[in-house]
Amino acid sequence: MKKNLLISISEKAIKYEDFNFTSEQIENNWLGTIPATEKQINDAENKLGIKLPENYIEFIRITNGFSAPNDIEPSFENIENIDFLKNIDDFVIEAYAYLPELDNSILIAGISQEQYFLLLPPKTKDEEWKYWKFANWHPGEHPYKNLKDYFENVLQFIIEEHES
Repeated sequence: MKKNLLISISEKAIKYEDFNFTSEQIENNWLGTIPATEKQINDAENKLGIKLPENYIEFIRITNGFSAPNDIEPSFENIENIDFLKNIDDFVIEAYAYLPELDNSILIAGISQEQYFLLLPPKTKDEEWKYWKFANWHPGEHPYKNLKDYFENVLQFIIEEHES
């Protein structure tokens, strides 16, 4: 993932005032934060007992959290706050029992929000990580190839909303 993609989202979202941004975000034209440290990454992986996907590690090395650019996207958490969905919102797992993938999903965005972004660890060594946006108001999973794919879709949505 390139920082330029996140910068473009930040600049366009702030320009179009799609959300309530802080004065610091507006002044810096940036919805992110400082990068995560290697210690923070290692601590999170140790807490979860899992090696996080490189795509996500690349993202948090750019910004350890990223505010929602509008009211339909989740805010990405800083790495200290991520955890298994079952530890944060076990009701969702019960309510969507037909989606067993949620059982081991890791919530990386949307804590206490109406939409989540989840990382789903591979079940076998031949599988890859899955990336899902998930919201009760838009039931079911909305898969992405990776975080870059997700953020490219966010940017495209912002552009289509305001520049079409």
